[in-house]
Amino acid sequence: MKTKIQELRKQQKMSQEELAMAVGVSRQTITSLECEKYTASLVLAYKIAKYFRKSIEEVFDFSELEGI
Repeated sequence: MKTKIQELRKQQKMSQEELAMAVGVSRQTITSLECEKYTASLVLAYKIAKYFRKSIEEVFDFSELEGI
């Protein structure tokens, strides 16, 4: 799933490690999300979106799921 995590993180000059610590996951999880190798759980998606003060839809691209 495509995300804007890397873009949002770089805007705030934040490392993957800093974001991971803020939302309670490993740096590898953030890396996997940014590389589209992992899809966040609803809880994690909420935590990340809330951290950046965005809606989940502003951070995660659900367009490929339309029609399900």
